[in-house]
Amino acid sequence: MSTHANVLDDLEWRGLVAHSTDRDALYEHLGQGSVRYYVGFDPTAPSLHMGNLVQILTARRLQEAGHTPYLLVGGATGLIGDPRDSGERTLNTLDTVKEWVDRLRAQLEPFLSFEGDNAATMVNNYDWTASLSTIDFLRDIGKHFPVNRMLARDTVKRRLESGISYTEFSYVLLQSMDYLNLYRDHGITLQFGGSDQWGNLTSGAELVRRADGGHAHAFATPLITKADGTKYGKSEGGALWLDPEMLSPYAFYQFWLNVEDAKVGELLRVFTFLSRDEIESLEAQSAEKPFLRLGQKALAAHVTALVHGEEETRRIEDASAALFGGGDLSALPGTTLAAALREAGAVTSPAAGERAGIVDLFVLAGLAKSKGEARRTIGEGGAYLNNERVTDPELVPGPGDVVGGSWLVLRRGKKNLAGVELV
Repeated sequence: MSTHANVLDDLEWRGLVAHSTDRDALYEHLGQGSVRYYVGFDPTAPSLHMGNLVQILTARRLQEAGHTPYLLVGGATGLIGDPRDSGERTLNTLDTVKEWVDRLRAQLEPFLSFEGDNAATMVNNYDWTASLSTIDFLRDIGKHFPVNRMLARDTVKRRLESGISYTEFSYVLLQSMDYLNLYRDHGITLQFGGSDQWGNLTSGAELVRRADGGHAHAFATPLITKADGTKYGKSEGGALWLDPEMLSPYAFYQFWLNVEDAKVGELLRVFTFLSRDEIESLEAQSAEKPFLRLGQKALAAHVTALVHGEEETRRIEDASAALFGGGDLSALPGTTLAAALREAGAVTSPAAGERAGIVDLFVLAGLAKSKGEARRTIGEGGAYLNNERVTDPELVPGPGDVVGGSWLVLRRGKKNLAGVELV
């Protein structure tokens, strides 16, 4: 066993190894020079999401430790889709999958280095699958897969009563064939993926052994869940997309800023490149003074910078401060302000004709239940327009009060915020 610093130690400390093939053999393998490894991403949506980010950052950790990454985008497997517990997937067209392949490639590229001794390589399993005949597939791949073992897989067992098509049942053969092809053509000896892929990962390693007598390794990262065991997602079950057009960078930042205290340490380990000392210091500070939310702030800043860049993260932090009285709203980019207000809660009001007064706007925005309540809030000094305290209940905001091109920013007290978009 290698006595050198081994990336597996760091992965295990970060909680990134839920399952693995023989641990000692994997440890020794990772200590013997640059290992070629791969991780796959199926284009079953037009964007990658939070679960994919676990794999992307794990691939980067391995590359930074000197190992050589291959990023596989599944142009072939994406046409079929991995079996799900919830039922058959809707099969997407070839043109749609090709478009999504290109989008995923563009999203993956910034995270790893494609230069140097252990430069990353992008591959597409459509390249070696499209020309494969059915007879060759059945003879060369299918013969290595006992049906009884395929039926014993958890997802298949759960789907047997409701029904599973031969298409989805055969998915494991395609993914396993990827490992065999990459082992033969590129010398890849390690694959990893999410724990929901563990059956596919081990089947691929087993195919390498059965077909070529080779020795292949695999490990799986855990499913990231809330403290109660449910999946993370934006609002009611939607995915936390990495594409800024599908989820604004501001909403992305707010997700990480609002994670529960019990999960901060785990998420800092998985999603940031902060050192062990830095993370443990943040955990200690957060335990001592949880109201400061230091762990959440560090988490939000680091992950947003990784995905959307440091400049966009600074704009978001400026917007967060400005919205609650800590900066100049008029200096914020319109797109950032709009995203922040839509996330906080926004309504629309006609921009032309007779403009609404401040009392009506507070009711419209949901910051007061009635005009009387709005007037009382103003009288008590708790009403703000663009961070300026409102003292006159008869105020009618004019063009000079508009910020970000089309917005009025209303606030009740310190924390209750809403935007009014003039349309």
